[in-house]
Amino acid sequence: MNEEITRRRTFAIISHPDAGKTTLTEKLLLFGGQIQVAGAVKSNKIKKTATSDWMEIEKQRGISVTTSVMEFDYQGYKVNILDTPGHQDFAEDTFRTLTAVDSCIIVVDGAKGVEAQTRKLMTVCRMRKTPVIIFINKMDREGKDPFDLLDELEEELQIKVRPLSWPINQGAKFKGVYNIYEQGLNLFTPDKQKVTEKVEVDIQSTVLADFVGESDAQKLRDDLELIDGVYDPFQVQDYLDARVAPVFFGSALNNFGVEELLNCFVEIAPSPRPTQAEEREVSPEEPKFTGFIFKITANIDPNHRSCIAFCKVCSGKFVRNAPYLHVRQGKTLRFSSPTQFMAQRKSTIDEAWPGDIIGLPDNGIFKIGDTLTEGEVMHFRGLPSFSPEMFKYIENADPMKTKQLQKGIEQLMDEGVAQLFINQFNGRKIIGTVGQLQFEVIQYRLENEYGAKCRWEPISLFKACWIESDDKVQLEAFKKRKYQYMAKDREGRDVFLADSGYVLQMAQQDFEHIRFHFTSEF
Repeated sequence: MNEEITRRRTFAIISHPDAGKTTLTEKLLLFGGQIQVAGAVKSNKIKKTATSDWMEIEKQRGISVTTSVMEFDYQGYKVNILDTPGHQDFAEDTFRTLTAVDSCIIVVDGAKGVEAQTRKLMTVCRMRKTPVIIFINKMDREGKDPFDLLDELEEELQIKVRPLSWPINQGAKFKGVYNIYEQGLNLFTPDKQKVTEKVEVDIQSTVLADFVGESDAQKLRDDLELIDGVYDPFQVQDYLDARVAPVFFGSALNNFGVEELLNCFVEIAPSPRPTQAEEREVSPEEPKFTGFIFKITANIDPNHRSCIAFCKVCSGKFVRNAPYLHVRQGKTLRFSSPTQFMAQRKSTIDEAWPGDIIGLPDNGIFKIGDTLTEGEVMHFRGLPSFSPEMFKYIENADPMKTKQLQKGIEQLMDEGVAQLFINQFNGRKIIGTVGQLQFEVIQYRLENEYGAKCRWEPISLFKACWIESDDKVQLEAFKKRKYQYMAKDREGRDVFLADSGYVLQMAQQDFEHIRFHFTSEF
């Protein structure tokens, strides 16, 4: 069993939209032998979206909301990739995916540097102490100076970096990458289908100039000397403790620098790690099976209106048809057709090990965050909710359908589409989301799935933050003063709805004994 666990690598590829996640995934599958010619993935990718109705909205909007789960074997390792959506309106989906992985690869566009979405995703990785590797993409286009990029990464993502490969020039003059980790030179020939040649070369020898030219050879030597002077030697443990992020340079589209990334990744990335449940820590080596549901999707096959719940195996071995306890409902369930996803097909499996992600048929019994065990009652820590940035009052547009609306709102909140706050001042319901699109999706789904009509009313708010304090007197004073802007979330916790950044800043200054949290996991 330990052998199965140590050869697992489960990771997510995350970035700002258009930095090149899907292209990178495609190239990784090429190396994994899942596809013969890169470019085959896009057409065969399973379209997995949140519900069948999204497909309509998706067609109208033409944006992708697919998160794909793919697996392949590489050099004796079993690699599970989760390719996440980049569009920020579906960020919650990406955040949830991050709870099911052991490490991440962050893709950064060499010309644009660190963008807003990348910063947000990195916050999640820091919260969960997830090790990250950074891949700086698009080196075959003109972009920022590599040293400036490294400084920007350290400053923006608040983590130390250590380059493990280094570009020789960039843009039109891009000649390749020197692999610091394996100390080899990789020369660049743009080819989207095949893999480039590697040259073993001593960096100090004159031979280097024959490959890249005298001036670039000298610049490479100077750069490498500077890197050794500025950055500490790379220690795998620092990476595993999420203190240092190794950095690789390359061009995913032209299949360059990707193999270095993959080789180093399978060698140093963590195998499945212990998972923290509320009751205790669960180690992957435990003999009994445990797992949690981190994502529910519908309509993988439009002919059968079936939902699939994605379950991450945390410990033990999952066996088909064995009885497992659904902790929240207290029921024992058996799964006759658990599936696993390859890039383009899903196949039924008989067993799965820690780190694997399995699809379980779901007929409305699962909620996000549900736990499955072999009888032990335990709950895995909730998945984080972020403080929303868009708010609207939700009002019932059809008084005859009050019950349906109530049920619809409750179930959609369970699925994690948005967050619900009850204003303490007037008792009205406020829905908070991370993106404008969510409002349209909620309205569409309430009408089509629950037969309830809602209408939105504007409310001007800047941010919602959870507050707590050990100083009861000050907390009460704060709630009195901000009475109109106090709300409760579904767990009954206090939420302060700030109507501007200035108000929030002043509140933080005036009430120093109150802690303001911007995620619900504290």
